[in-house]
Amino acid sequence: EVHLVESGGGLVQPGGSLRLSCLASGFTFSSYGMSWVRQAPGKGLEWVSGINSGGGSTYDADSVKGRITISKDNAANTLYLQVNRLQPEDTAKYYCSRRAYAESDYWGQGPQVPLSS
Repeated sequence: EVHLVESGGGLVQPGGSLRLSCLASGFTFSSYGMSWVRQAPGKGLEWVSGINSGGGSTYDADSVKGRITISKDNAANTLYLQVNRLQPEDTAKYYCSRRAYAESDYWGQGPQVPLSS
């Protein structure tokens, strides 16, 4: 059974950084590209970043480009998202998903990342 379990959310300061992790199990992690998607309060899903199966190619949304890094440790079955220079619009629930966003078939539970005032 496929499981995606995110961790690393919590209250952060504007201008600060956060690192989210997504531990995968139940499938061959190294064979799949992965994605990060977020949902701000009252808004729809927004694709944030994607990475190919080997981790050598990454793709970032224009809204976060230059501030984020997606990475993948296939030996540890873990996907990461580093977000720097946090802005109020980064407040959201962040989900990791298996495959590219448009083809995602499994999702994590989405840790909340609120920003303190």
